[in-house]
Amino acid sequence: MPTPSFNLYLVSDRTLTGGRDLLWVLERALEGGVNAVQLREKDLSGRDLFELAKKTRTLCERYGAPLFINDRVDVALAVDAAGVQLGKASLPIEVARTLLGPDKLIGASIHSPEEATDAKSAGADFLVFGPVYFTPSKASFGGPRGVSALRKIVEVGLLPVYAIGGISTKNTAEVRETGANGIALISSIIANENPKDAAAAMAKLLRS
Repeated sequence: MPTPSFNLYLVSDRTLTGGRDLLWVLERALEGGVNAVQLREKDLSGRDLFELAKKTRTLCERYGAPLFINDRVDVALAVDAAGVQLGKASLPIEVARTLLGPDKLIGASIHSPEEATDAKSAGADFLVFGPVYFTPSKASFGGPRGVSALRKIVEVGLLPVYAIGGISTKNTAEVRETGANGIALISSIIANENPKDAAAAMAKLLRS
């Protein structure tokens, strides 16, 4: 079974591009050092998401970055993505694993140690934990969990852990000190006027 080998995980949101084409933004981010992409455009129809996923898959392949589809196992299979990212409202991990088989990766979005344990038992390959810091996009999941909570998830050592929520160049070093495998970002790159430079700055911090 494959294991995740990326550390800068970009989550898409075309409503934050400031009118720029999402694929253009994603390519600039990949040029800057993003090494995994999650296509998360929940409002699109199945057909429109499939068409966008095909183009994103081709783009990611050009840069050697795995593509994950949020929620939609069918779309992930249709475009031969690297895997899926699943949350509490998604298809159960066990069902997704049956459909995807052993060669695809499943990321589980979790907010507590209990959810981490459940995700591991169900067959997830990696965890995305947050929100670590406050961010409007994750406000519906409650207040920020904080770095200490992230560290506890990492120390349990169940699966590779990626931190999400309010992460920026100002706090990346603090996140890295927890031993997390990497970070997942949305607005700090997608909404940045120069997504390539924003990605490059984060990639440099993760290498240092």
